[in-house]
This record gives sequence, C-alpha cells and structure tokens, in this order.
Amino acid sequence: MDLSYDVFNGIPEIYIWGIDKDDHRVAIIEKNFRPYFYVLIKDDVPIDEAIDQLKTISKAQSPVTSVSKQNMRYFGKPVNVLRVETVIPAFVRVYREEVSKFKWVAAVLEADIRFYMRYSIDSQVRPFYWLRAEVDEIKRDDLRVHKVYELKSIESVYEDRFPNLRTLAFDIEVLNKYGSPNPRRDPIIVIGVWTDKEYKQFINSDNDDLKIIREFSKFVLDYDPDIILGYNTNGFDWQYLLDRLASRNVKLDVGRKTNSEPSQGTYGHYSIVGRLNVDLYGFAESLTEVKVKSLENVADYLGVYPKDKRVNLEWYQIPEYWEDPKKRDILLKYNLDDAKTTYLLKNVFLTFGEQLTVISGLPLDQLCMASVGYRIEWLLMRESKKFNELIPNRVERKNESYKGGLVIEPKPGLHENVAVLDFSSMYPSIMIKYNIGPDTLVQGECNDCWIAPEVGYKFRRDVNGFYRSILVSLLEERRKVKSELANVNDEYERRRLDERQKALKVMANAMYGYMGWSSARWYSKEGAESVTAWGRELIIRASNIAKEAGFEVVYGDTDSIFVKGNMSDVDNLVSRITKELDLEIKIDKKYKKIFFTENKKRYAGLTYDGKIDIVGFEAIRGDWCDIAKETQRVVIEKILLSGISEAVKAVKGVIMKMKRKDFDIHGVIIWKSLDKSFEEYEVNAPHVIAAKKALNAGFAIDKLGKIGYIVMKGSGKISDRVEPYFLVKDKNKIDVDYYIEKQIIPSVMRILEPFGIKEDNLKGVTTDIMDYFRDL
Repeated sequence: MDLSYDVFNGIPEIYIWGIDKDDHRVAIIEKNFRPYFYVLIKDDVPIDEAIDQLKTISKAQSPVTSVSKQNMRYFGKPVNVLRVETVIPAFVRVYREEVSKFKWVAAVLEADIRFYMRYSIDSQVRPFYWLRAEVDEIKRDDLRVHKVYELKSIESVYEDRFPNLRTLAFDIEVLNKYGSPNPRRDPIIVIGVWTDKEYKQFINSDNDDLKIIREFSKFVLDYDPDIILGYNTNGFDWQYLLDRLASRNVKLDVGRKTNSEPSQGTYGHYSIVGRLNVDLYGFAESLTEVKVKSLENVADYLGVYPKDKRVNLEWYQIPEYWEDPKKRDILLKYNLDDAKTTYLLKNVFLTFGEQLTVISGLPLDQLCMASVGYRIEWLLMRESKKFNELIPNRVERKNESYKGGLVIEPKPGLHENVAVLDFSSMYPSIMIKYNIGPDTLVQGECNDCWIAPEVGYKFRRDVNGFYRSILVSLLEERRKVKSELANVNDEYERRRLDERQKALKVMANAMYGYMGWSSARWYSKEGAESVTAWGRELIIRASNIAKEAGFEVVYGDTDSIFVKGNMSDVDNLVSRITKELDLEIKIDKKYKKIFFTENKKRYAGLTYDGKIDIVGFEAIRGDWCDIAKETQRVVIEKILLSGISEAVKAVKGVIMKMKRKDFDIHGVIIWKSLDKSFEEYEVNAPHVIAAKKALNAGFAIDKLGKIGYIVMKGSGKISDRVEPYFLVKDKNKIDVDYYIEKQIIPSVMRILEPFGIKEDNLKGVTTDIMDYFRDL
C-alpha cells in the first residue's frame, strides 16, 4: 500500500506497509538498502583520481561506503558516472553540496530523490502491487500490524485482484465566532466519521476538545483503516487538529507506528505512517465544470449526494447553529452529511486514483495532491531504470511560450448534419511517429532525421527514444485493456479495467504537456514546439481532404475537425484521412444540429440520440452569477430543441422574475478569486472591496481564497456597492437592474446575436420580434 522509512540504531529501515492474502495488515522491513547518488565527471578527468578524492569527504556520522564507476546514459548519450553510496539518507544532501564544489564535477544527479521512493524505483516494489518475498518473522512492539517481517529477498512483484481496503472518512467543525478559525482560540466542536461499517460523531459537549480528539484518535486505531478520506483535510483539518494538540504537548497518534503524528510532506499532503491519507479535494480540482469546489457542490454535480437531500450550511452559520439548542441537531446532521458525502465520493475518485498509482508508482496519498506533471515524472523516473538512463535534476526555468495547436475559425450560426472527426491520441501519436524527445533531438547536421515543419527541429530516426518507448508501452497496454474489457462480465473487474484504460489515456495524453512544462526534469521546448507544428500540419491536411471529398469544414481545434455534409459518406472520409495521413482518425460525435458563435472553443450541439453538448460557454467569464449561467444554458437548449423564439421567451421570463424579486439570493452571488494580498491590488476591484468588508466584519479571507459578493442598489461605482454575500439578507436592496443589464443579457447575447437578436428584444421593447425569425 505504501512505503516509509526511519533510522533505527544508526541504520536506515524501509517499511513496506501492506495486506497479505489472509487479509492481515503487515509490515515488511528492508534493512540492507542504502542511499546513493551519481557524480557525472568531465571527460578529461582520470577516474581513479576522482574516486580517491570522493573518498576523502567521508564523514564518521554517515561514511561513504563505496564509490564505483558505472556506464549509463544521460539524455540518450553514453556517459561515465561514479555511484557514491552512504548510510544515512539525510547525508546525501550534505555530500551533494560538497561534491558539487569539485571543479572536475559536471553534475551531481539523483541526490534529490526521497529514500523510500529510491528503493521503490530500484526494487520495483510499488504501491497496489503484490509482493512475493522470502522473509523472517520478527517482533516489533512499535508497529501496529498483525505481523512484522524482515525482508531477505524479493521473488516477484505482480498484479492481482485488490484486497478489501478498510476506509474511514472524517470531517471536523470548528466554533469560529470571530471569522476564520484560529487553532489557538477556537475549539473543535464535533468530529464526524463514516466507515465501511458504521458512522459516529465525537461531540464537544463539555467544552473540552482534547477529549474528543483523543476519542477520535482511539477510534482510528481501533478501526485500523487502510485509507483515511477527507475533503480539503490537507488544507485544513489535519493541521488544525495538530495545532490544537501542540499547545498541550499531546501527539495526534493515528498511524501504524506508535507515537507517529501526521506530517506534511511533498505536494502539501499529510503523511500518516502505514495508512493512506487521501484528500479527495485533490481529485476534485480537475472538475473544471464546477467553479466553487465545495464538498456539496462537487457531490451534487457528480450525482453522488444531491444538495436537496442533505443539510447545507454556510461556514459563518456554524456558531449560530451550535449555540442554539434548537438548531444544534441541524449542525450535527450537516457534519455527518459531510462525512458521508466524503465517503461516497470514493466511489467516483478512488478506483481511478488507484489505477493512476499502479501506472505511475506514486503512492495514492501523494498522487491525489500531485499535479499531472509530477504524476508523469514519477512514471518516467521508474522507467528510466529500465533504460539505464540517469534522472536529470529539476532546474528552475522561466515559462517559455510557443505556438500551440491550430484552430480553424468557427462559422457562426446554426448548422445541421455535422460530424466531429477526432485524431486518436494525436500528440502521443506524433511523438511516437517522429521519435520526439530531448534524447533524440539533434543540434546541427543530421543525415537520418525527422524534420519538424515550420520550426525545423530534427529528431533521430535510428534510435528508440525514451518518450517514444514509454508512450508505445502505454498505448499498447491501453489497447490490451480495452480488448479485455469487451470480454469481462464481472462488475468489479469491468470497473477496474475501464478506470485503467482511462488512466492510461490520461497519462499518455499528458506526456506532451509534461515535455513543455518548465519544471520538468526531461524538459524539451524544441520537442513541444515540434509536436504542435506537426499537429497543425495534420489538421490542415485533414481539412483539405475533407473539402476535396465534398464536405464543408465549419470548425477545427487542435486535434479535431467539424465537417458538414452527407453523414452517410463520413465513414469513407475517415478511412481516406487515416490512409493518407498514416494516423488514426475516428468519428467522435455526430450532431443533428450545432451552432457556433464567433468565439473559438465555444459551441453547443444536439446529437442524433437527443443529447445536448455545451462546450465553453460556461467558461466565458469567471464572474457570471449562477442565474446568468443557468439562463445561458436554457437559451442553448431552447435554440437546439425549440427554436430562437422560445429562447428569447425564456430570457424574458427570467428578466420578469428578477424584477419581481422571484429568485434565490445564492443565484446572484458573484465569485472571484483573490490571487494576491490586498496591498498588492492597485485597483479597488469589487471582489477586493467585498473581501475588505468581510474582514472588517470579523470574517477573515485568505489570500488565494474565493470571495462571493452581491451588487447592491445605490449610486457610484460597482465597487462602492458590493457586499459579501453572507451579509446580504434583504432582496429588495439588491440591484436587480445590474444583474439584468450586466449579467443575464450579456451572457445570452453572445449566443443570440449571430441570429439577429438585439438587446431590445429581450427587454420587452415592442418591435415585431417575428421580423427576426421569418428568414431563419
């Protein structure tokens, strides 16, 4: 499940935390693995002299136990390196600094890899795989597992059906009377937990949260979960629990090693020894469709737990509901609903996360918080061992822009019979076909190279590149998994295989983005530029073939083209493009009707089976209120299903409701992010003013947080008339005209304007609106 390490009696011990075939929780201890790093030496330096000099820096606390010459590859080129081994992992950093000072050293490599992950890479012992090994059972009173073993040798590492993982979800509530919760002042009032078997609450009924934290800790140890789920627990709950105990010199003892507290590690996650602390907020961040990613919003969007089926409270209401005996039960139900919702979300996120862990080798608790770039990087780091490739250091670089994919301008208006032709994994396929990567890039003359169009970069044909090899493996495995999926009836196995093929697709498609990521170890701006250049060429050629075949290209974007014409001829077109371009293209969608505005990446279509796709409109601006976004969605549906007149009628209906004050206050909240501190803002933007007002009212707003505000009636600039949404109680004071003129109408006019609709038609002006429909 996970790995960790500690130093015991001067010897590093790696702990492999797992579950055996008899469903026992076990720990396997590896005592013989030692930390090391590589020294890349300059070409004109005698090897023996370099080895002797490295031995002179040995320190008694952690001596240099060996220095050996090895032949490896660095960005595909053969190099001589010295492997330097020591005893204590922390001393790798110490030696790295000293070794770097030698003039004959070209680079110190692989000195920044965490010790237990170094072991995982070298041994191929990775999370969510089974391990068959020779072991001796030993006694260890400090480890809370059924059995402890000392590792002698590994026989095999393999995949098999997952065991049943015990899962616990939890959520805490804090009595924050004075704004943002302060752990030095504000007690925890309730901790709710939801497990595979039961739910429970620890309620602070006698003003002693130390008592309920201890009860919670004991519950965790007794239940002994493999996975502890939370939602933003890395961002709030764990640190708050630790801070509440720190002032009383008490440890939060919830791990499988005695007296081990949760500790913050890489990517901001909290590590719990022997357990996987999984913050589902890390997975929810990928849901671009959900703007405010609160737990209840995410669960509602995913259909896991609808908002109208649970208790919903705002954070500022907690003191009111806690201190009122008549309302306290509602707060307790709210807390339990949060714990239950978190538990239920595992059904959406965990299987996919497990498969990403299987592919990348990054433990699930780290993976949930790591960016896509880091997930890709761990896959590459693991694979580098197979290729005898040195892992490059991470280098700080400025972000460098380059020309992206081709977008063919949309033809505004309503179209019928449109097919979307999508190149299958275009960018990974280009990287494979043209062998693109930093190790195959040739500077200067080359007799046997692929040459990228427009940019002219050259890539060797005569070697199998690092990126190409891994991408081929990912795509071949995905094809294999999809083939297996077609013949599986077992529900568990179908779900696992489906999530596996999705994870493989995500990892393969992200490889191009990683190559152009400025923080990447295997960075190549030339490679990323070349991929998009070949991509642009493919889209142009595919469009020309479509036109030659009698189709009209109404839109194109990066890896797809939208063609209008006889739907019965589309299959022939697909075959022709695939054959002529030697790259697979497939029919992604067929639309009975589709319309475009003048803006790229925004369209809506009605498929032949009655499904409506809306792309891009909800992301026009980040500061639309919900009523404006919902009206926009209704307009789109009306155009596709009922016609323009019904769309106009719908907008008029919304405007009339607004004027009658027939709306929910939450529908007019405008959300905006605070991306810097107050003093850094040169202009008093509305959301900044709202945040300052919230602060003055005692509600602390953090930098990088979101503020929701409402525009009120009055004179002057908008900034002078905003209020934090939680301070607004009276609809009559809300500036309804602002929302009609600046939110609702602009959001729908972007769609209706290409159809000849004017703003006056939406406001009830008596122009004969049918004039606009007679020619449609």
